[in-house]
Amino acid sequence: MNWLAHHWDKARPMAWEHAWLSLLPIVIGVAVALPIGAAVARAPWARRFSDACSNIVFTIPSLALFAVLPGVLGFGFLSPLNVVAALTLYTAAMQVKTIPEALAAVDPDVLAAADAVGWSPTARLVRVDLPLAAPVLFANLRVVAAANISMVAVGSVIGVGGLGQLFLSGYQRDYPDMIVAGIIAVLVLALGVDAVLVVLGRALTPWTRARRQ
Repeated sequence: MNWLAHHWDKARPMAWEHAWLSLLPIVIGVAVALPIGAAVARAPWARRFSDACSNIVFTIPSLALFAVLPGVLGFGFLSPLNVVAALTLYTAAMQVKTIPEALAAVDPDVLAAADAVGWSPTARLVRVDLPLAAPVLFANLRVVAAANISMVAVGSVIGVGGLGQLFLSGYQRDYPDMIVAGIIAVLVLALGVDAVLVVLGRALTPWTRARRQ
């Protein structure tokens, strides 16, 4: 903690890098997974196939993925885009599994009422299904955000990783204070992002508060 207090000017750029390396894959991954998840939710065979593909992605260790992607995508080995691409893949895989589950949890009576009104499947998805599934989706996003923040630190092994550089430098120099500072900084970042997602989720789903009251 003392190291962090006296060297915040060095840790701050690492924290910003760590934040965007963690959050950008969430934005891209959700954008990719949303149409796929909504499509496979209506076809059981497609959902089984997508779940199998997601499970395969989860079995790949993050370090192995960081090492393989440069050759596949053509990025430099030390490019931050390797970390972004790997975490986007993990995020999309998790969301493709979660989105159909969240949509399946929506009250069938509400969906029947929306169909009776005459909304098209796309309009119903945007105006009914996704808003009502939002609490489940945001709960999963919190898990994804925490996982991404943790895995970005692993990227320090290949020279990219934001706050993970504190772990690596502390270990190489046998300087425990730097390692502890890295742990604290990553924890604070994870708690801060989680708090933002909680507030955002509540702001976008005001009816859940009314129901609890």
